[in-house]
Amino acid sequence: MSIGARIKELRVKHNQSLQGLADALGASKAHIWEIERGGSKNPSMDLLKKLAEHFSVTVAYLVGETPPAEDEGAMVLYRDLKELSEADRDTVLSLMKHFKAKRG
Repeated sequence: MSIGARIKELRVKHNQSLQGLADALGASKAHIWEIERGGSKNPSMDLLKKLAEHFSVTVAYLVGETPPAEDEGAMVLYRDLKELSEADRDTVLSLMKHFKAKRG
């Protein structure tokens, strides 16, 4: 599936119009439409990041390099973790170690 097809699929799934999505991303309706129909096959990384954040998916999903479904949540979590401070990431790591130890 192409980038455009994935974007259209997500847009329709979220009941968004082309104009609504364009407004949410700060892009033009024509540009989103061009991407969806395959006329623009290389959207900017900035736009891909905005799309991924808007639809709560990864850039890898949008470009067709999707990890297995069970890893999709981990990829979104990773993206969110990158925005935390180092101290907060250490806290999350400690919690993960604690839960893994509890499992055995």
